[in-house]
Amino acid sequence: MKTTLSRTLLGVVTACAMSATAGFAQEGDRVLSIGGSVTEIVYALGLQDRLVARDTTSSFPASVEELPDVGYMRALSPEGILSVEPDLIIAEEGSGPAETIAVMEQANIPFITIPDGFDRAAVGVKIRAVADALGVSEDGEALANRIDEELASAEVSVDDPLRVLFILSMQGGRVLASGTNTAADGIIAMAGGVNAVTAFEGYKPLTDEAVTAAAPDVILMMDREGDHASADRDLWGNPAISTTPAAESQSVVRIDGLLLLGFGPRTPHAVTALHSALYGAE
Repeated sequence: MKTTLSRTLLGVVTACAMSATAGFAQEGDRVLSIGGSVTEIVYALGLQDRLVARDTTSSFPASVEELPDVGYMRALSPEGILSVEPDLIIAEEGSGPAETIAVMEQANIPFITIPDGFDRAAVGVKIRAVADALGVSEDGEALANRIDEELASAEVSVDDPLRVLFILSMQGGRVLASGTNTAADGIIAMAGGVNAVTAFEGYKPLTDEAVTAAAPDVILMMDREGDHASADRDLWGNPAISTTPAAESQSVVRIDGLLLLGFGPRTPHAVTALHSALYGAE
């Protein structure tokens, strides 16, 4: 679908294109960070002063919420991005849509996509890519090596691992769960558990029969603000989930979503927190 620009937006595009010719990854660049883990890496590198805006998923550290919010990373609008006049955009893989990225290319604003991944090596790749985009490769190498050492200490292997079912949502009583090749699948493995669902990749709804067959020992969910007691009643009251070992033992773990699934600098902490929640503090 061809992107149609209003006269006002076209004028902003032209102005941004002129300013973007000044350079790439310069110290004075106005940087827009898209994706919670990318923003965390910028902060971990000590370069938060270069940020002029962030997306909705960028919520850590708390001070980042003082920056303008350009919207959800997968539903970005050209108007929202151009309103903050960035010189450089660094975005997690999957950001978009493509029409918005095309407008940034027309404006000659560098839009750098950071590769995603769900294992120890992927964290280092992500850190190095963000640092390279910001022109601080040596600092990125040092940070990546430090986080890799912390992850090497945090990762565990368990002789009799628990079966863990990650539930992304339960809207309408339907269980939307993680299969393989997801952040949830990766963090479960790093923490010494096994994903209870391996029949598909990505996040998909499960039938009642599939939930029963998964037979999870533990339910894993993102920690959202609200009444957990009520949420527990909904969880254990679900007919399919009520048949599982997790329901019998009332075993549910909730962890902040960005911490759990971000695969950024805090991943060692996420691994340790999940392992402790599954198996108890050692």
